[in-house]
Amino acid sequence: MSNNASKIESNISQSMLTELDSVFIQTFGAAPVRHFQAPGRVNLIGEHTDYNDGFVLPCAIDYQTLVAVTPRDDMTVSVVAVDYSNEQDEFSLDCDIEVHSTQMWSNYVRGVIKHLQRRGHIFKGANLAITGNVPQGAGLSSSASLEVVIGETFRGLYNLLLTKAEVALNGQEAENQFVGCQCGIMDQMVSACGSKFNALLLDCRSLQTELISMPENLAVMIINSNVKRGLVDSEYNTRRLQCEEAAHTLGLKALRDISLIELQNSKIKLPDVVYRRAHHVVSDSERTVLAAKALRNNDVTQLSQLMAKSHISMRDDFEITVPPIDFAVKILTEYLGDKGGVRMTGGGFGGCLVALMPHDMVDGAKLLMAERYEVETGYKETIYICSASDGAGEI
Repeated sequence: MSNNASKIESNISQSMLTELDSVFIQTFGAAPVRHFQAPGRVNLIGEHTDYNDGFVLPCAIDYQTLVAVTPRDDMTVSVVAVDYSNEQDEFSLDCDIEVHSTQMWSNYVRGVIKHLQRRGHIFKGANLAITGNVPQGAGLSSSASLEVVIGETFRGLYNLLLTKAEVALNGQEAENQFVGCQCGIMDQMVSACGSKFNALLLDCRSLQTELISMPENLAVMIINSNVKRGLVDSEYNTRRLQCEEAAHTLGLKALRDISLIELQNSKIKLPDVVYRRAHHVVSDSERTVLAAKALRNNDVTQLSQLMAKSHISMRDDFEITVPPIDFAVKILTEYLGDKGGVRMTGGGFGGCLVALMPHDMVDGAKLLMAERYEVETGYKETIYICSASDGAGEI
């Protein structure tokens, strides 16, 4: 094991590893020599604040993307994707790496490796097999998990002089510049740097992090609405441009640089829709800092109120929720009262809710969703009970 790659305890199922290794052997003719993983994430609060240099409060979850790998002596990277019917991709490190025209998963791999090269890192090729159990299209950052695990794999395989934060930044650059989605740094950062039993308060400007211990009495429930997030890329980029317009008009580097009171006093300077976008970002970043304090103090009542306000802000100011998710948040909020919190999480336009609640309320929440959600919305929910987990590393 290299000095850069940290071994972690694996909570990946043996069947997942067995299938991955089986496909690797079928494809490359020998067993892999090493395995790496990077987790998905759930954001407890602080939505669309990351690319505005604000604060976020995510935790890595115990659903991961997993890579089996063997280094090569030449400059070829050969990849097989178990979850895409064993589709394969192959490209050379000696040539300018270009976008794959038909396989989107390939572009996350290609982009990360290309940006590692652009940062001046020198390495040879590899044979890789990839699988994962992070739900795709649900707002749990399966794409960031893939970007980070590829970066971590090459970091560990070739002893690259990269910090975990730099692995995250490289993944973000690949998604921004190669894949073409203007995401912030949160998803990659928590996938790379997450910590078991802790949420991560992240300052998205300085990249300073603070571990916030998760109260043992609270369960983390993720509810996939199963509303597919079809608009998320285009609308995400539109929201980002609106935030940049607000900052530019107000003479700011980013919306991080204005308080909520100052923004309210400047409302007349902005078009209504641009003001509402900015209002969400500034208020949600302030709520995130308060939520970290509430979580640290196990102040569930305060946390419940902050999560409720965050959801309302996403619904009314940022306009990224959808009716099925609003309905689920409503019934769970009524059920939990001040004993827990619930809000949409992720980029929006579908995807997941996150709820924090006492363990003895989990079964009741599941029953409530089973009885009312599909009847009201026509969608069938999928529920995951998660634990805050370690970030990327070798297993």
